[in-house]
Amino acid sequence: KKVDKILANNPFILTGNAWKERRAEITPGLTANRVGAVYPVTQSVCRQFVDYIKGQQLMASSEGLNAKDLCLCYTTEVVADCVLGISAKSFTDNPTPLVGMIKRVFEQSFGFIFFTMIANIWPPIRKFYTVGLFAKDVEEFFFDLMQKCINLRRQDPKLQDRIDFLNYMLHLQDKKGLNTPELTSHTMSFLTDGFETTALVLAHTLLLLARYPEEQRKLREELGNSNVTFEKLSELPFLDACINETLRLFPPLLSGRKIVTETYDFVNKNGVRVRVEPGDVVIVPVRSFHLDPQYYEEPEEFKPERFLEINGGVRKYRDQGVFFGFGDGPRICPGMRFALTQMKAALVEILQNFNIKINPKTRKDNVLDDTYFMASLKNGI
Repeated sequence: KKVDKILANNPFILTGNAWKERRAEITPGLTANRVGAVYPVTQSVCRQFVDYIKGQQLMASSEGLNAKDLCLCYTTEVVADCVLGISAKSFTDNPTPLVGMIKRVFEQSFGFIFFTMIANIWPPIRKFYTVGLFAKDVEEFFFDLMQKCINLRRQDPKLQDRIDFLNYMLHLQDKKGLNTPELTSHTMSFLTDGFETTALVLAHTLLLLARYPEEQRKLREELGNSNVTFEKLSELPFLDACINETLRLFPPLLSGRKIVTETYDFVNKNGVRVRVEPGDVVIVPVRSFHLDPQYYEEPEEFKPERFLEINGGVRKYRDQGVFFGFGDGPRICPGMRFALTQMKAALVEILQNFNIKINPKTRKDNVLDDTYFMASLKNGI
């Protein structure tokens, strides 16, 4: 808590009872009703996003447009509005400092990278030493921003009727007596989990649709040209399949780290038994599962059809324990519904307004940036 205040109450890194309590507090703020309530905001931002892309096209050089930067502008704007009720002015020539700080959120210092390498080799070091993920000035900026948003919301009765995540957290504060650092850390979970990961998945989806024009055509045909309501978003199976296939090829987290809490014997299909004891660390090689030809035919290819219900859908792979797009089990990403809504809404608007083509300078394989802890195509998109 002293080293990394932003992550201190994030369910992603908490364990035991602390994890159960924090997750139970956050989850009701991410129900379908609440995500649906802010969907008009999402659609409004999507339309601004389309106008922004059109403007960027006119000014683009032969280098083309950087998909990750475009998508980060979108997720910054939509998350800031849906969570805090503020505009980051991402689509203007004078964005707020929030935009620059978002780009720095997951910049990793050499110290953090070095510590992570050591901790993976010798996990006990985490018990007596750790290094924060966020730079101190970034941390201070977000805590100051949160305090200003909270004060503004408390002072304006009109804003208190807004159905968004900040109001949910303020009601939770009144109900449970959360102090300001706890409230800020909770709300930061919505922010930090929504900016970078959603932008990366969205950018990689655009990349794959550009590489595979026939799949892009099928998706555009499914979407049509009419307005897509929040309810309609859940009735687009090929769109779901495209996102799941992107998550398979470019999972945000390449591996998972689990600490054993009770003795358990794993027995594989050949009868080999492996016993794990409490305190042991188990690494789940997410991307290795996702690219295993034993489970996925032509694993390097973008084949959304594999995730259609007629072929067993995503449940087929989850039941086999070989798909972890948003994690799995009780610790599955609590913001999954919100993230999917933002991605789907953006893809609908983009596909209805643009034909996506790959820039010749974008690499043709799926080699990842080995200096980044999330899946990101090397040299950018």
